[in-house]
Amino acid sequence: MALAKVVLPLVSLGLLATLFLFARGREYEPSLPFAQVDIEALAREQRIDGPAFSTVTRDGSKLYLSAKTVRPDLSGSSAINSTTITGGLRMPNSGSIDLVADNAVIDGKSKIAELSGQVEIQTSTGYLVSTQRIAAMLDMARIESSGHVNATGPIGTLDAGRMILSQDAQSGAYLLVFKDGVKLIYEPKERGDRQ
Repeated sequence: MALAKVVLPLVSLGLLATLFLFARGREYEPSLPFAQVDIEALAREQRIDGPAFSTVTRDGSKLYLSAKTVRPDLSGSSAINSTTITGGLRMPNSGSIDLVADNAVIDGKSKIAELSGQVEIQTSTGYLVSTQRIAAMLDMARIESSGHVNATGPIGTLDAGRMILSQDAQSGAYLLVFKDGVKLIYEPKERGDRQ
């Protein structure tokens, strides 16, 4: 028995030693994937990729915006410059709009997002509005174009000098109003189209 107490631990140590001596070396690959980025470019420019912003306005509407990239305005103001913007506005009465734009300047201090480039607004009432520039308030449901708009909708196509989407102070309803030289081409549905 005394011999077994000495021999068995020595045999187990010998087996463990042979496992370490004859084990094949393994080639280890890095366990963490590294992004292929240009470190120098990241150091030169300040930017955020894929940011999103959402808020509830004073009238209870939900506003959200997302962008491909955001960069600070180098003029020293509180504004940020964004590219490839998507967003929307969900009103409390279940109406909504979706919008896309090429660029935006978002000024948190003045609570305005100015969208530019090719701007498109799709309303839940069936209107598709195209323009070159709009201003969206960040603290209330109000969107206004500063120039010419083209729109197609349930009643036909129209051109106008500008448009405003806002809440009516008396009724509380949200209205899409076209102004300044509105030209409407009325296209009534034919009887066969009605269901």
